[in-house]
Amino acid sequence: MRDRLLAVRHHTASDKLSMLIERADDVTTAALSVMEQTSDPRLREIMVSLVKHLHGFVRDVGLTELEFRQATAVLNEIGKAATDTHNEMVLMAGSLGVSALVCLQNNGEHGSKPTTQNLLGPFWRLHQPVTQNGGSIVRSETPGDPMRASLRVVDSNGDPVENAEVDIWHASPVGLYENQDDQQVHMNLRGKFRTDARGRLWFWSVKPKGYPIPTDGVVGRLLRAQNRHPFRPAHVHALVFKEGFKTLVSQIYDSEDPHIDSDVQFGVTKALFAKYAKHDGDLPQDDPGSPGGSGRWWSLDHVLTLEPGESRLPEPPIK
Repeated sequence: MRDRLLAVRHHTASDKLSMLIERADDVTTAALSVMEQTSDPRLREIMVSLVKHLHGFVRDVGLTELEFRQATAVLNEIGKAATDTHNEMVLMAGSLGVSALVCLQNNGEHGSKPTTQNLLGPFWRLHQPVTQNGGSIVRSETPGDPMRASLRVVDSNGDPVENAEVDIWHASPVGLYENQDDQQVHMNLRGKFRTDARGRLWFWSVKPKGYPIPTDGVVGRLLRAQNRHPFRPAHVHALVFKEGFKTLVSQIYDSEDPHIDSDVQFGVTKALFAKYAKHDGDLPQDDPGSPGGSGRWWSLDHVLTLEPGESRLPEPPIK
């Protein structure tokens, strides 16, 4: 018993000794030792890797004390910028390409195949208004060309997925989502649909345009320092939920948008290129949401593919 107690005391003393810091390298060694004590295996893996890469970054750039204080101030500023209508952290993750990287390495067989999975963005909302197929999501006066969108949801074999719940939302032609703009009524340009037996849903709206992300915060300063433009190409968001499939978050991009190849959020993939076809003449009258009349209008047709996985809704970026 006495020998066991001495062994424990010696082990404890060695642990304490290993935490004493004499040189810069000792900090990393000590921090990694602590991370290795994490009970949860996945959290341990993440924290060990985080310390290795974070400490490596500090060494690689030779981070100064002033730069460190500036960096912590920036992180504090990003956190304080979160409101009911804005999420600076999501913008920053997208502007650094992190959001797109996480998306692509977790879909399309771990990035090896094209996928219609895409970025959630900062403006998805729960409880969007239930809308019948053929209805309109224009809920307040919204200038813009009429657009009839027709989407089809299929599985990885190309078979239609019936009775999938699909949230649709997009910015107005002035580049603002309704929760950013007091000129739009609650839930304008948003709707919740169900696919029919052929996996289809369709609706009327106005053709979206590309828009700049908010640039009055940290992300805006970064873009200006890097001589980057702040524009996202025109797109329609879709979130598809169906038991037995991984929840699909997608954006359907206008392939002729001038910023299609330089998205500030790195979100555009060829699998999500879509042709917004222009028409002139009488608008179709078959749908209850058709605005009627004649003139220029647009049609959008696209296929969204569900992949096997867990059916789970994400946390809304805004409340």
